[in-house]
Amino acid sequence: MAAAATSVALRMKLLIDTNTQRVLFAEAGKDVVDFLFSLLALPVGTAVKLLGKESMVGCVGNLYASVEKLDDSYVQSHAAKDALLRPAVLSPAVTCNNPVLRLPAPPSESPSAQPESFFGCYNINRSLGMGRSRSRKFGKCNYVTDASGVQCPSCCGQMTEPYQYVAPCPGQKTEDAAAAGVAKGFVQGIVTYTVMDDLTVSPMSSISSIALLNTFAVTDLAALQERTVQLDYAEGLAILKASMQSKTVLTDVFAGEKPARQA
Repeated sequence: MAAAATSVALRMKLLIDTNTQRVLFAEAGKDVVDFLFSLLALPVGTAVKLLGKESMVGCVGNLYASVEKLDDSYVQSHAAKDALLRPAVLSPAVTCNNPVLRLPAPPSESPSAQPESFFGCYNINRSLGMGRSRSRKFGKCNYVTDASGVQCPSCCGQMTEPYQYVAPCPGQKTEDAAAAGVAKGFVQGIVTYTVMDDLTVSPMSSISSIALLNTFAVTDLAALQERTVQLDYAEGLAILKASMQSKTVLTDVFAGEKPARQA
C-alpha cells in the first residue's frame, strides 16, 4: 500500500428520470467497468474491513468481530488472524495498491513517505558472498517477508535482515506493462459500456439505448436529465455496500438524498 495511488477520479454519465428520481442507466468507460468487475475479486474479509462490521446486513460482520476478539492462544500456530481480517486479493488482473480496487485513495490515506519494509534471511547475504560449496550449505535463501522474524522456508533461520522497498517512478508500471504488451484490467477499452441501476453491464449502442427507454416506458423525454458524476473513494465504498444490499445501486448512491459529487 506504499506505492502511489492514482489521483484521477473516475467518471460516468448517468441518465436520470427526474419524475421518479431514479437512475435509468449509466454510460461508463473501461476504467469504471474494471472497478465494478474488480469487486468480484474482493475477499469477504476485505469487504467487511472496508465497510465496517456494523454496516453488514447479515452475520458476516459478527464472524469478523469474533476473529478480531479471539485471543492468540486459541489460534492454531500455523494460522494467522490477518489472513482472515486482511486477506490478500489473489487475482493478478485486479491487484492494486489502492485502498479500494482501481480507485484513488482518500486524502487522509494518501500514501506518504512511508516505504514498506521487507526482511530476508541472514543467509541470503552469506550465500551470495560465498562460493558454490558454501552457498549449497544454506540452500537458496532467496525468500523475503514483510514481517520480521518469520522462519525462512529454506534454512529455518529467522528472517530479520531488513530490505527496503523502492517504489517505481510514477507511471513506470504502466509504461512497463504497455511495453510488454500486457493489457490492464478486465475489459477492452474500444467501446463504451451501459451500466444498469442493478449493475448489469453490457456494451453500449445507440439501438440498445433506445430499446432501454422503451423498456422503462419513458414518455416524458423532458424529464430525463443527463448528469456526469465523479467516482472516487467514498463513492466506491458506497457502491460496494449498496451492491450487497440493493437492486438499485446507482439510484441509491447517486440520486438519493445526498447525491454524490458531480464532475
